[in-house]
Amino acid sequence: METQAEKVYVAIGTDRQDGFGTLEWALKNWSSHSISIVILYAANNANKDYVYTPFGKLPASSVSDEKLKVLRKIEEGEIDKLLSKYIAFCGKVKAEFLKIEKYDEPIQKVMVELIWRLRITKLVMGITFMKSSSCKSRSAISGSFYVFRQKPDFCGLFIICGGKLVFLREENNEEFIEDDQGVMVAKVRERPTFKGWLGKMFAESATHEKNPGTSPSSSTSNDSPYQWENYVQEIENYFEQLLSSNADEEDPEMEDDILQTSPPEPDMPENMSAAEKTRALNNKICKVHEVIHLKRKEAMANVERHARAEWAICLCTRRAEELEARINEEMANRVDLSKELDTAKEELYEIQSEVEENKNKLNSILELQRELSNKLQSSSLAKSRAEAQVEKAVTKRADMVREIEELRRQRDVLQRRIEFCREKDAIGMATRSSGLGFNYKEFTAEEIRAATDDFSERLRLKSAGDWTNVYKGRINHTTVAIKLYDSVNVLSQEAFQSKVKLLSHIRHPHLISVIGFCSEPKCIILEYMHNGCLRDALFSAQRSSKRGSRGLNWHARIRIAAEVCSGLGFLHLAQPKAIVHGNLNPSKILLDCNLVAKIHGFRLDLCYNESDVLSDMRAFGNLLLQLLTGRNWAGLVEEAIVMDHEALIGVLDEMAGDWPLELAVELAGIAMRCLSTDEGPATVMREIDKVRKKADDLVAGGECEVAIDGGVDMQDSSNVPSVFLCPIFQDVMKNPHVAADGFSYELVAIEEWLGTGHDTSPMTNLKLSHKLLTPNHTLRSLIHDWHSKRSIPLE
Repeated sequence: METQAEKVYVAIGTDRQDGFGTLEWALKNWSSHSISIVILYAANNANKDYVYTPFGKLPASSVSDEKLKVLRKIEEGEIDKLLSKYIAFCGKVKAEFLKIEKYDEPIQKVMVELIWRLRITKLVMGITFMKSSSCKSRSAISGSFYVFRQKPDFCGLFIICGGKLVFLREENNEEFIEDDQGVMVAKVRERPTFKGWLGKMFAESATHEKNPGTSPSSSTSNDSPYQWENYVQEIENYFEQLLSSNADEEDPEMEDDILQTSPPEPDMPENMSAAEKTRALNNKICKVHEVIHLKRKEAMANVERHARAEWAICLCTRRAEELEARINEEMANRVDLSKELDTAKEELYEIQSEVEENKNKLNSILELQRELSNKLQSSSLAKSRAEAQVEKAVTKRADMVREIEELRRQRDVLQRRIEFCREKDAIGMATRSSGLGFNYKEFTAEEIRAATDDFSERLRLKSAGDWTNVYKGRINHTTVAIKLYDSVNVLSQEAFQSKVKLLSHIRHPHLISVIGFCSEPKCIILEYMHNGCLRDALFSAQRSSKRGSRGLNWHARIRIAAEVCSGLGFLHLAQPKAIVHGNLNPSKILLDCNLVAKIHGFRLDLCYNESDVLSDMRAFGNLLLQLLTGRNWAGLVEEAIVMDHEALIGVLDEMAGDWPLELAVELAGIAMRCLSTDEGPATVMREIDKVRKKADDLVAGGECEVAIDGGVDMQDSSNVPSVFLCPIFQDVMKNPHVAADGFSYELVAIEEWLGTGHDTSPMTNLKLSHKLLTPNHTLRSLIHDWHSKRSIPLE
């Protein structure tokens, strides 16, 4: 792939010899590199006011437009020919030219802007480029120094003089040029300009009025009174002559530069003869005489120009004084006119204010008219709408009356059902109260299969644990838990009968009660605990807290601890020999619908010793720490108790609410004693009862706020209206439907009841007239409102 040639910009003026020399240097300097040449040519803006004719340089205004166009085309043609020769001189190196035209600023500023715009990295500039670009610019060397100082760092500037590279230097506020040997070849000297000289003449005009000096019209100015009109044409001619001579005159600084850039003449060789030295000296003397002669002529011309300039300055000064007097008079008149104008403006402003005020009043009246019209229209529309709304209200009232009557009828039906359910609950409570003895019932296999829907997977609560499966079922309209044993791998018939008999004799409010059993298949029917195990209440509540559920509050946890301690103490103090649980943990403690704790899963063998009892007490101590922290591992509490009370506050379970610090410390102390000492069950029971009594007193006295239990998806059936409970599932209904018997059931429950071949009512045991089910939207709405008030999400 070919590399792109680097561009070298060469700035060349109208001096052909200097231009070719500059191009030749650039081509030789980068002969070993792949480059392309861009020739920069700047048109002379000063030449726009003049044209070159066979008669010399004339002002452009003195030539007709047609001739001016022809002369401009000739000039452009000459420039194009010159640029073509420059391009041809480059030979095989790719070359192009870029014209800089119509610029108002000095050429050195234009060059700096061009460097920034084109990102020029290499710029070769001839020493005469600045001079040939504009006669109004500073000298060539001064312009070169300006570009050198203002250029960006990425641009390399190369100044060429006479085909050789020179270097710009600044020292002691002086600017000079050196060659590659360090020899100074040119120096910039500050000289007075024509503008400064003319200002000086104006400053001396007062002295010149007394002694005007010699001028072509001096006799006239002395013999006749001063009149500017007599000298207007002569002054204008003199001014045009100054402009013409100024444009033709070479810049004196440039002449000094060129003279200083010419190399000094070499000394005469020592081997020259006396005659040759004499001739050389004579030639030099002749040249000096010629220069002196020219300088004398220039001095005479300067004296004449000086006298004429003083004459012109004298006339201009007088004219300036006249104009100043007129201007002062005009300014005085202008002040008077300004005052009159201000007065007229004030009057005009007052008139405009009145007009504007009248317009505003008129607009206000029109706006009021439109507003009244809109209000009238709106009133008409509102009247028609009100009449329509009255008609709708009358119709709606009649509908509401009918709906009220219907709701009253439904209320009466619901009240009858509520009374029926209350009677049913009272009968159930009486039945359960009468069955608190040691009696238990043996159920048939058909009853067990009907209760569990033939051991349906939907009703299975637990599986694979100690060779048992636990199912949820209903027997005699009561929800029970059925623990099914593997008859092959676990117990013999005799062992099973002994276990049932022993369990039926263990009765305590905080131990799971046995309702009955079935010999084949081997299963034990236990009371059903609606709120599951304590482990789910403690640890699952934290996982479900993001869904808005609440965990057990601190008061409930203290009560549960006391209830567990009571049940465990009953087992340990049993006669004739203590019963040991052997695996006490939160999963072995179940909560009923009222969050009452009951223990299950204790061992029934009689091979116990004192160490087993102490093991149960240590497990109870660990359970207390779990109730305090809500964590499965409570080692942090042991460290916190050793440290201080503030550390204990940091590890308490936030889901329980604000723990009373005194009770938390006492409870943690009991736990630590259970873990570290041989604390007996009787002592622990007394201490736990004291803590519970203090907690009850705090809650009763209102000293501590307690959040309502019911988190962790628990339901307190004592607070649930009985009409919301499904008669089959004994749970709050989610989709209640009315059957032919007039009772509402959970849709899934009644469909299963009817799907298993039943054609009688689950409540009255009477035959149903039909099997159609109707959604009970009113009851569903009441259940939804009840859930909303309890902040329990309805799934």
